Amino acid sequence: MEVIVMSKNIDWDNLGFGYVETDYRYLTTYKDGKWDEGGLITDANVVLNECAGVFQYAQTVFEGLKAYYTKDGHIVCFRPDLNAVRLNQSCERLVMPTLPEGRFLEAVKEVVKANKDFVPPYGHGASLYIRPYMMGTNSVIGVKPADEYQFRVFTTPVGPYFKGGAKPIKIRITDFDRAAPHGTGHIKAGLNYAMSLYAITDAHEKGYAENMYLDAATRTYVEETGGANFIFITKDGKLVTPKSDSILPSITRRSLMYVAEHYLGMTVENRPVHKDELKDFAEIGLCGTAAVISPVGQIDTPEGTINVPAGMDDMGPITKKLYDTLLGIQHGEIEAPEGWVVKIC
Repeated sequence: MEVIVMSKNIDWDNLGFGYVETDYRYLTTYKDGKWDEGGLITDANVVLNECAGVFQYAQTVFEGLKAYYTKDGHIVCFRPDLNAVRLNQSCERLVMPTLPEGRFLEAVKEVVKANKDFVPPYGHGASLYIRPYMMGTNSVIGVKPADEYQFRVFTTPVGPYFKGGAKPIKIRITDFDRAAPHGTGHIKAGLNYAMSLYAITDAHEKGYAENMYLDAATRTYVEETGGANFIFITKDGKLVTPKSDSILPSITRRSLMYVAEHYLGMTVENRPVHKDELKDFAEIGLCGTAAVISPVGQIDTPEGTINVPAGMDDMGPITKKLYDTLLGIQHGEIEAPEGWVVKIC
């Protein structure tokens, strides 16, 4: 195995999920109907007018993905093409200009290469988190889309999203409204996350890691949490994922469904999941770019507490197989489907 020499004095084993400023970020500007060439910059600060569209009407979208070392010493990203597609879908929904084909991946590669000393060494369970985002930047006081935009990408080394890593967490069913309005679940917009801050802060104060949101129409079907999708394992070993038009089309969830079927030989069902089914699942997990898979050990509901059979101490056996297989694919230990793992350098 190639020995990676790091020049940054970072305690890789004790990284939390927080912001650590890195050396470079990417910036490209949209003005007069076209994008400029874009490139790397070193200034981490953004200077905008007080009337910028992003401030007045929250015209902003973002994505999240990771870069990490594989066992053979390469830095890679996992399925960034899907992040590029999802970002442009979000832009269309908020009447923002889409990025030219290839620009997203070009920007990601440039900023990761420039900050490669911040990529945690292989085997530490940490990664370089990549945050691409776009925002309206010119002054807008009437209710209308902005005319000028910035697309930026910054990076930060991070550890596990949930404290305790792969240890089961406690969540609750909440009666707060969901972060994203019905029918716009594909959008990753700052406004939608801001709308969930009250609910997640309340949950944390009461000892919960996350909120389980139910459908807005009937409040009987499981949708997602504020920051992750759900996966469920039935007692006979099937993988079930909630089907809804208003949840984020998680890249991690889609990848896990493929892994379950094609690598582990499991039956996979994408269907509506009624809240009354929760007590019958053998294992429950939250999945996403930041969390990968975090097992759920307890769900508090208005009708009482559900203790997931997998227990409060360890990840369930099938969830662990899914977790290990996906991470093995991401880190080059298991052969990946074509196009899933993109080499940066």
